Amino acid sequence: MSRVRLTHDPIDAQALAADMHNQDAGAVSTFIGTVRADESDGRTISALDYEAYEEMAQEQMEVIRKRAGEQFEILDAAIVHRLGKLNVGEASIAVVVVSAHRVAAFDACRWIVDAVKTDVPIWKKDIWADGTSSWVNPT
Repeated sequence: MSRVRLTHDPIDAQALAADMHNQDAGAVSTFIGTVRADESDGRTISALDYEAYEEMAQEQMEVIRKRAGEQFEILDAAIVHRLGKLNVGEASIAVVVVSAHRVAAFDACRWIVDAVKTDVPIWKKDIWADGTSSWVNPT
């Protein structure tokens, strides 16, 4: 299984974590970002729609994964981001980091999630319960 990928299919974080099994790992840190029914201006989000410049996004996610391996004492990492329309409760991103010790796994996992949000060309559109939609400003 590829350690970095974009998908239009639901993310199976348990399978991703199982694929990361390493007998030298004392820690497996998993982050699953999910769509929440956020409220703004009296409206409620019913779904999100993710689009990406897929080739560049995939390349940048791999750069982030490699940089995490250089910056933190980890054994391996995986990043999966979903594209397309996702309803409330569905996973939009999963990051799994394995390391010998928990601090490195926690720190690397957080760093990867933050780097994906800021550095990868993936765009998010809010779909409101009233049927309207609006692109989210990445800043």
